[in-house]
Amino acid sequence: MKMGQEELKPGPFDNGSNEMNWKSTAAATALALLASTSLASADGVLNIFNWGNYTSPDMIKKFEQQYNVKVTITDYDSNDTALAKVRQGGTGFDIAVPSQNYLPIWIQEGLVQEVDPSKMENFKNVAKEWADPPFDPGRKYSVPWAWGTVGVVVNTDVYKGDINTWGIIFNTPDELKGKVNVVPEMSDVMAAALHYVGGKQCDGDKALLKKARDVLVAAKPNWIAMEYNTIEKMGAGDFKATSDWNGSALRQRLAHPQIHYGYPKEGVVVWSDNVVVLKEAKNIDNAKLFLNFLMDPQNAAMNSAFHRYANGISGSDKYMPDDMKGAPEVVVPDEVMKTAEYSRTCPPDVQELYTKIWTELQK
Repeated sequence: MKMGQEELKPGPFDNGSNEMNWKSTAAATALALLASTSLASADGVLNIFNWGNYTSPDMIKKFEQQYNVKVTITDYDSNDTALAKVRQGGTGFDIAVPSQNYLPIWIQEGLVQEVDPSKMENFKNVAKEWADPPFDPGRKYSVPWAWGTVGVVVNTDVYKGDINTWGIIFNTPDELKGKVNVVPEMSDVMAAALHYVGGKQCDGDKALLKKARDVLVAAKPNWIAMEYNTIEKMGAGDFKATSDWNGSALRQRLAHPQIHYGYPKEGVVVWSDNVVVLKEAKNIDNAKLFLNFLMDPQNAAMNSAFHRYANGISGSDKYMPDDMKGAPEVVVPDEVMKTAEYSRTCPPDVQELYTKIWTELQK
């Protein structure tokens, strides 16, 4: 969906091979002079490393036309996959989009650059609640991409009971046994299991962790899969319920009205994904342009219209598609927000315990 997108002409980017040497030299000199002024048009490339099915093609096209930059997007399916890849180095990527509970790790390990988004022209549009987050104080490294919740998605033609509970996953009703999927994002699953047994996110209490571990191990035989591909498989009827993110749930309901999103009463985690410039980025100026571009309300809304999550940019609501305005998956009920936990980075010793439980669950 193109939301007020302007048709912009490409900027100067001439790669013709038949130019005479003197003309090429003059052009290069002129471009160098332009680059030294605030009126310069960027050109070149930008390489983005992002979650799959999460980037608006229309928004990217607009950026490419506005700045004469060719964008390439490479997908990943989890925070762990992205972190492992970037740790290896030599990726060729300029930008990545880690979740807020992983971002402090990227910062501490020196994987991202301090680019001071808070000093960029469009930072004024960042919503107050996202302008100075604990995972990136002062927004020295990142800008908002999207935010949402983790809950459960159920085909209510199959199951008529309460869907606002983690019991769908951890004490699966008979109607859903063998038909449940779990999205294998470790931090989300561990937080859900801990909420279900009366704990909290990042809880390191060994008695609670044992309860969470036992619940997970006992529940797994009732699951059909642990996959990320929920939109397609819920729509096809391969899954009848799944843990999932709210924007994914909205996509599913719009295509299949019998699919609904539940906010588990035992506890909900609010998360955000944020755009950063990698330390090894080769196209730093283009990356900064992209960060500033994303903080424009119209551009943020264009992105939201595709990925179906809220974006953390004030003023973007008026550009949102009608089917997102008031959508129960996007507009979190007040009673849920009052008790929700914001996603955070667990201490290393707790993370190690979670990894042991997770490894056992994968067997």
